[in-house]
Amino acid sequence: MGRYNWIRFIGCALGLVTLSLGREYRANGQSQPSPKHGAMTHLPAKDQQVEQNESFTLVGAGDIAGCKAIEGARATAKLIDQISGTVFAAGDLVYEHGNAEEFRDCYGPTWGRFKNRTRPTPGNHEYGVPNASAYFDYWGAQAGPAGKGYYSYDLGIWHIIALNTNCDAPGLGGCGKGSPQEAWLRQDLSEHPNACIVAYGHHALFSSGIFTRHAIHPELKQLWRDLYAAHADLMLVGHEHAYERFAAQDPDGHADPEHGIREIVVGTGGRSHDPLGFATPNSEVRDTDTFGVLKVTLSPHSYTWEFIPEEGKTFRDSGVGICHNQAPQEAHAATAPK
Repeated sequence: MGRYNWIRFIGCALGLVTLSLGREYRANGQSQPSPKHGAMTHLPAKDQQVEQNESFTLVGAGDIAGCKAIEGARATAKLIDQISGTVFAAGDLVYEHGNAEEFRDCYGPTWGRFKNRTRPTPGNHEYGVPNASAYFDYWGAQAGPAGKGYYSYDLGIWHIIALNTNCDAPGLGGCGKGSPQEAWLRQDLSEHPNACIVAYGHHALFSSGIFTRHAIHPELKQLWRDLYAAHADLMLVGHEHAYERFAAQDPDGHADPEHGIREIVVGTGGRSHDPLGFATPNSEVRDTDTFGVLKVTLSPHSYTWEFIPEEGKTFRDSGVGICHNQAPQEAHAATAPK
């Protein structure tokens, strides 16, 4: 049996065991947990074994509500109406300026109806208002500390990291080695040595977008290095208004099926569509004319992804991957280079 088929067999078998269990994690018994900045959300001891065997859902996209063309955001919001779980909103949530009126009048009537289960991250349009103040006012504690916008939370054994990829934002201090966010990330990862790891933010390190300066953000490489060293599994981003899935790779763009991070660009929340250029290395699947959301099911040893298109569109993408830090030995053996 080939390498890919071994991975798919193991992931699907585990997924079948956990498929019916997917309720969202409730931290410390709270119905609406707040994200913890640099702190783990612990499970009550009596619930630990139950949570270890459950699956959880992340669903979302970036680049969402355009006030001048709201129909795309309405279409993707209809999809989330039918999907339970935690919503990730990967930046550029509302256009054009990210001000309070746009959040109220455009994001609010669409994706705002999932506000209590959304864990956002800021995009560059949020900084159309100085210090992204309207964004932080709208979300409160759900967006992490005001002015920082990075935080983490847990869904079972999966550790979820929301990054602020606006590295040049005033007061953030950049994203390089030793910056406040990078130091926090290293500490946060060190506190979760055996967790399965998903990260998300707005900007991509890898993309086939036409304009390189817009598409590719090398200033994020140190954050990727930290995630790679911790055996992170998945990175979800937006910014390019298209869908693009990459094979697992290291921070330098070398294919690494055993230890690499899979990046999925899902800037398909409804704002508009962007063309893509020639496929960059390790780009596997691309689409440039479909709004939709990405549903990620997180199981104890694996994850699955499924791109769900807006009504009337046919593009789909799906697959399965293993959790590097929790995968059975036979799964690692199956992914080792021959």
